Amino acid sequence: MTTAATADLLKTPLYNLHVELGARMVPFAGYSMPVQYPAGLMGEHKHTRTAAGLFDISHMGQLRLVGPDAAAAFETLMPVDVIGLAPGKQRYGLLLNDDGGILDDLMFFNEGNDALFVVVNGACKAADIAHIQAKIGHRCRVEPMPDHALLALQGPQAAEVLARLSPGIERFVFMTGGAVEIGGIPAFATRSGYTGEDGFEISVAADQAEALARLLLAQPEVQPIGLGARNSLRLEAGLCLYGNDIDTTTTPAEAALGWAIQKVRRTGGARAGGFPGAEKILAQLAVAADLAGHADQDVLLRRRVGLVALERVPVREGCELQSFEGQPIGTVTSGLLGPTADRPIAMGYVATAFSQPGSRIQAIVRGKAVPMEVSKMPFVPNRYFRG
Repeated sequence: MTTAATADLLKTPLYNLHVELGARMVPFAGYSMPVQYPAGLMGEHKHTRTAAGLFDISHMGQLRLVGPDAAAAFETLMPVDVIGLAPGKQRYGLLLNDDGGILDDLMFFNEGNDALFVVVNGACKAADIAHIQAKIGHRCRVEPMPDHALLALQGPQAAEVLARLSPGIERFVFMTGGAVEIGGIPAFATRSGYTGEDGFEISVAADQAEALARLLLAQPEVQPIGLGARNSLRLEAGLCLYGNDIDTTTTPAEAALGWAIQKVRRTGGARAGGFPGAEKILAQLAVAADLAGHADQDVLLRRRVGLVALERVPVREGCELQSFEGQPIGTVTSGLLGPTADRPIAMGYVATAFSQPGSRIQAIVRGKAVPMEVSKMPFVPNRYFRG
């Protein structure tokens, strides 16, 4: 980075701690963020899978939607069930444009008392908040939270660590949470994350973030983890990275995210449709549910799939995907050699006719055809704690 480019980057409340810990800092979503620490990507990845890793995700956007109409209003922007989410529970959501393209993927939590807590992606947060304000700001209060940081503690020992510092927090199960104190520091925690492992995401006042991070890092199970391992962990877990695997040109059905759309919002449901691009998306979901029955695939031309290389050759983002006859059928959106999977894995979009698990295709890597097989995801079993 040039000095000018470095100066233009924002810093999270943990920036000085990252530098102190020897992190290699890179530009990400307008921030200077740690891509890895001296342990290296492979070591950080494996530590998260076996113990507990601490991630700084303070670049992400946090906001609250407040008022008796907040849930109903928010539901008009997404194809998911917001009204039916019980207090104390969290859900994955998809903010859509008028054509059904994905503006962002997000998490939202019902705080009770007519309030929703929302976390959006860092690169999208300014546009997301403006979009939400413009669309539903007349129906509820939209309250950005720029004075808060966000940390993630992920891995099979995360609950043990936090229970030591915040007794009772271990009673949360996947996609639940609430207000807590961690070592006397007030925070808001949910049992969730983006690694496929058990873990927690913790919202804390920015001026308390470094104290909380140091407290967590003082626990013997915990090491700092950078963006590099976060990427390899989420890919092994089959989770999308916004801007790579989903964006405004992809619909939820194309992105194989139909699981995030509850029955109540689907055709025949009590609150079917009523979201941007509903007619298009509901038609695509019907095709996706009937691919084996040879439904009209012209409605759904492509699908996001998992891919495994049949040779030990990493297949990276941007590689063309072809049929074995050399016909272009898609593109890789994320790919690497999975540290835990111990094989080259990827995800990408392929023509619907090639999207069934077990389909054989090829990727073009530096001019060489690498055979690949369409695979179910996740590539490594998820270990969320459901009680």
